[in-house]
Amino acid sequence: MSYLKGHWQLIALTVIVFVLWGTPAVVPLKLLVVFFHELSHGLAAILTGGSVEQIAVDLRQGGLTLTRGGSRFLILTAGYLGSLVIGAGLLLIALRTRVDRAAVSGLGVVMLIVVVFYVRDFVTILICASTGAALLAAGRFLSRSVCDLILRVIGLSSLIYVPYDIFDDTLRRSFLQSDARMLAEEIGGTTMLWGGVWLVIGLGVILACLRRGLGRDSNLRFGR
Repeated sequence: MSYLKGHWQLIALTVIVFVLWGTPAVVPLKLLVVFFHELSHGLAAILTGGSVEQIAVDLRQGGLTLTRGGSRFLILTAGYLGSLVIGAGLLLIALRTRVDRAAVSGLGVVMLIVVVFYVRDFVTILICASTGAALLAAGRFLSRSVCDLILRVIGLSSLIYVPYDIFDDTLRRSFLQSDARMLAEEIGGTTMLWGGVWLVIGLGVILACLRRGLGRDSNLRFGR
């Protein structure tokens, strides 16, 4: 009972996200996680000596990142796991720090920078520019508590969406042209092998995030 009392808000948020998962209400969050996925591909390319040619996100919750050079292994691996790490990081910021407004604004700035340098199509411009502007405005005008709640919702959505996406794209429907299938074709192994490895690592990241972030009481006190 003490666990439920100390973390009832996060449990309630998780239940709400699950209940609304198949509705239009959660689509903006899904698109944001897709953006994290594509951004992670791009960051992996840059960090391994390559470059990013274009980043795209579409309304059907798909995405595309065109890169040049860099480590193909790390670039392909970074998509699912990178988006999960970003979500976990945002959740930890909400749970363990008081820089919520700066984090929300910073996320908005990152999205707008990506639009300026790497986006070429109208749909992605619309999605990323509107979301980035909304986050920037939220960090500027909303209270720390509300920004904390925004980070929690985004982080939890990533922790829910990414493992399901890995399972659905690489294990349940291994015939899809996913990151895991491309990795299997270019490096070796099978789609299900890489999907399984990523799923295990992803679940480990989630457990580590919750173990580090929850503490004895994670409930948010509004007005503080």
